[in-house]
Amino acid sequence: MLFMLIFTGQMSLVWANPFDVEARSAILMDPVSGKVIYEKNPNDKLPPASVTKIMTMLIAMEEIDSGNIALTDKVTISEHASSMGGSQLYMEPGEIRTVEELMKGIAVASANDGCVAMAEFISGSEEVFVKRMNDKARELGMNNTQFMNTNGLPEEGHYTTAYDIALMSKELLKHPKIHKWLTIWMDTLTVGLPNKKQTVLQLTNTNKLIRFYKGANGIKTGYTSDAKYCLSASAKKNGFNLIAVILGSPTSKIRFAEASKMLNYGFSNYSMVNVAKKNQVMGEIKVDKGKVENINVIAKDNVGTIVKKGQEKEVHKEIVIQKSIKAPLKAGSKVGYISLSLNGKEITKIDLVAEKDVKKANVLDIFTRLSDNVL
Repeated sequence: MLFMLIFTGQMSLVWANPFDVEARSAILMDPVSGKVIYEKNPNDKLPPASVTKIMTMLIAMEEIDSGNIALTDKVTISEHASSMGGSQLYMEPGEIRTVEELMKGIAVASANDGCVAMAEFISGSEEVFVKRMNDKARELGMNNTQFMNTNGLPEEGHYTTAYDIALMSKELLKHPKIHKWLTIWMDTLTVGLPNKKQTVLQLTNTNKLIRFYKGANGIKTGYTSDAKYCLSASAKKNGFNLIAVILGSPTSKIRFAEASKMLNYGFSNYSMVNVAKKNQVMGEIKVDKGKVENINVIAKDNVGTIVKKGQEKEVHKEIVIQKSIKAPLKAGSKVGYISLSLNGKEITKIDLVAEKDVKKANVLDIFTRLSDNVL
């Protein structure tokens, strides 16, 4: 009996971990549902090196998409930003670059100076921007993360996990414009003060999978002597996307090979069940005492999940919408949810939200509505 228990336990372990990854920590995640396909020490707190820049780019994209800043906005490079070591654009103090140039430099060349310049432009100082990074981490459920700077240069207390990196990676991928820079293989950028000698930099993406892995569309590499070789890799095949995170791999070649192995496993063994797209109308809800009686209910985000091949028809969908809600009401207010389950176990749940604002009805609105009903 003891032999059987040991043997059974070993077999369970083998099935739970179909392969090993040569890294201190790793994870493979579906960015739509957040389902984890593979994990190895996913919650170990480790230095992420330049993978940190995913959060810097995420906050910048939120500012760009909200209209608070524009790609053409001009950013003056400070002494502090210019002093960054490591991978950089070698910008001079007083040099002026656009937001788009800085984003390209961060995404393609992992520019440490570009991160600080962007942080100072958005928040006034790197310190204030880092606080925003940590606030965003809490919002996303990155409970084992603490950022101390914008670029991942070694600093005590700067850490995250493979799981948390996957969370911020999937959030970044929701911004369509970021793919313009994440998928650049090679480009150039002219830097330097206009009245001095300028240099044409040859930018080559630090993420080699962009060139060598079919379907690769991001995201970010990282390396320091403490963190070793790190990577958050994203790829799309067979109509769906996967994110593979590697932390603490011994060599650059191994991190790319191991990320490719995880991605290959996911695409070979799983398929996507799509239920709804972001902002798709999923029903109506009655608005009590509102200027309008009914409004559309939409999906807050893409709704779907990956399942093992052959299980696609076993996914159960449940749509729950409140019967009514009182005005005033803001667009994006939660009014229900879509739940997906497999074999009675919930896989993912996405909020359903109000499509638009609804103001509270005044006396004239109510009188007009009553008159229309009588007629």
